[in-house]
Amino acid sequence: MISAAGRRVTVAGVAGVAGALSLAVTLAHPLTGRASVNALATVAEVAVLLVLLVVTVRRSPARQAAVAAALSGSAVALVLLRAVWQGPPQLAFGACAAWALGSVAATGAGLYLRRLDDNRRRAVEEATRAQRLGLARDLHDFVAHDVNGMLVQAQAAQVVAGELPEPVADALRRIEEAGQRALASLDRTVHALGERGPGIEGLARLAGAFSPGVRVDLAVEPGLAPRHEVSSLAYRVVTEALTNVRRHAPRATIVAVEIRERGGVLRVRVADDGGGSSPSTRAGGFGLAGLGDLLEARGGSLAAGPHGPGWQVVAEIPA
Repeated sequence: MISAAGRRVTVAGVAGVAGALSLAVTLAHPLTGRASVNALATVAEVAVLLVLLVVTVRRSPARQAAVAAALSGSAVALVLLRAVWQGPPQLAFGACAAWALGSVAATGAGLYLRRLDDNRRRAVEEATRAQRLGLARDLHDFVAHDVNGMLVQAQAAQVVAGELPEPVADALRRIEEAGQRALASLDRTVHALGERGPGIEGLARLAGAFSPGVRVDLAVEPGLAPRHEVSSLAYRVVTEALTNVRRHAPRATIVAVEIRERGGVLRVRVADDGGGSSPSTRAGGFGLAGLGDLLEARGGSLAAGPHGPGWQVVAEIPA
């Protein structure tokens, strides 16, 4: 996928245009059977079309791949008509059928590589899920057990020690409260690790359940279907940005959520009209900071700052 002047140029688009041009040349300028043909140029043209066909079938969405494959595959099959246009029909048919085998082989190779990519992706997802489940079990069986033991001891100390100096009693209460919060956080973490997190398909429900009195305008590029890992990150960015709006922009009335893909990068933008809090307050959330570090580690970025009457968060995630 190539970014050109802010527009997205896909391999399927290149293959489709190349196939259409080749077909136009074949159909508009037929050569007689006795005319010479530049064999080297023809072979190079066919080779380029076949390579584009393989890459398109392997990498592009199914609908785009089908259209581009039909154009480039037909161009390869019909290219010899330039030399045998006025020859016997049997010769033209045989030549086209023979060269069509090249298109079929290229399509098969692309489908085979596509299947390998899908299998590899599923294997990675399964391995990641197994690691998440293992980590969830360890947190539940060991860490939560130890934290619960500390909590029980703090509670027991308050009971058996009788009257305690106020600083000591206050410290024990704080230990108990911190232990309860830690257990609640561990429960949420275990739950999150044990389940497949939501993606951009869950944003409509998230927007609909946002604070009463605040309108969330959700705009997702039609047909957008990123990998689940990317989609899940986008969902987390929106969730954290909306949480910040709820906490730091009580006067907000409209929140705009936009998700677009450009040049192989998924761009997530969340902007509100709330004004209010100072930049240091709005930018200081640990959630956004942690997400920013995570995105940077994966080649992306996250920026937050004042925008118009309010605040905006912009994340870019390699798709």
